[in-house]
Amino acid sequence: MESMVSHKDLQQMKPSHQVINNKKTNRTSLIVNKCTCFRSSDHGYPTLDELDGHGNVDMKSASAHTNHPPTHLLVMVNGLIGSAHNWRYAAKQFLKTYPEDLIVHCSERNSSLLTFNGVDVMGNRLANEVTSVIKRHPGLQKISFIGHSLGGLVARYAIAKLYTQDSTKLACQENGDPTNDASNEQCSEHISSRRIAGLVPINFITVATPHLGTGGHRQVPMFGGSNTVEKVAHHISWVLGRTGRHLFLTDKAQGQPPLLLQMVEDREDLKFFSALQSFKRHVLYANAHFDHIVGWSTSSIRRRNELPQRKRLVRSGKYPHILKGETTTTIKEEGSMKSQVNSFKTARASMEEAMIESLTKISWERIDVSFKGSKQRYFAHNTIQASMI
Repeated sequence: MESMVSHKDLQQMKPSHQVINNKKTNRTSLIVNKCTCFRSSDHGYPTLDELDGHGNVDMKSASAHTNHPPTHLLVMVNGLIGSAHNWRYAAKQFLKTYPEDLIVHCSERNSSLLTFNGVDVMGNRLANEVTSVIKRHPGLQKISFIGHSLGGLVARYAIAKLYTQDSTKLACQENGDPTNDASNEQCSEHISSRRIAGLVPINFITVATPHLGTGGHRQVPMFGGSNTVEKVAHHISWVLGRTGRHLFLTDKAQGQPPLLLQMVEDREDLKFFSALQSFKRHVLYANAHFDHIVGWSTSSIRRRNELPQRKRLVRSGKYPHILKGETTTTIKEEGSMKSQVNSFKTARASMEEAMIESLTKISWERIDVSFKGSKQRYFAHNTIQASMI
């Protein structure tokens, strides 16, 4: 279960035109712990779906043994103007693969126009939501997150709110580097003591997420690389509310750096970096082609000159939409991240570089994806999520 998302899983997440005819649902309703629970067999796999008063969905496999409750919580977070329904097909595939160990929570607290409220507001909502899910399922031991687009940033904020560590284990600095004469073994022990909402963090996965924001050059492909269009978009980012300001790095409340820049380091009240680092596995799914909303470099946390040449990309023989898999090792550099971030000027390119330097201190698996040749390629930003479009 720890290696939760495989290329096979991505292949199984087919767009709606391949499953749209499978609409029959057998639902039996009953009230359990003030939540509505029903049996759902849509998308060809039966699950037990539990709805709370906010529209959030907890999904379990209907074939799982009831005397062995799931121990691993997977939280799925939607993107801009999205909803819990966007993840439904993918959630079914995860439960089909891991029927005994997994419970999937499709977040609904940040849906539709609520996604304009800002990454921080949405992150707080998600953190509260996850806490309530865990209270409903006391047998949980492990936790993983998967976020689509904006949902990946919201998940990064939420885990900082939910992050805790054993205060008696101080062998490492906040960025994970050994201090004094502490050994690497002590450092590993320190990291393993970290918890997200009291659970062991396992997988943190993002799908077409703009980790570097959307204000940089060519970070929004639909702008065509035009500096003029990008400048105009930068000035009207308010159209998307506080979320737009966060994405375009135009928010500077009370003299503070933009929120996304703050989210690459540990701060006094929120340990953004430590929370992200605490997960055993970090995965970036990124569209190399046809994503008109989120650019390849921001979703894969690369500098543009580090991107593979598209003409040399090699498809996986087994998984035709997978181009390559890449793991980056942790980079350890002297000096604190805070001093590195604060030393940069406020220019967009400099802020982008600061975010890359900090985020790549974590080991990432990069999975580049292309829907070239598929009828769904022009909807690549949603197709990669396996949403119902």
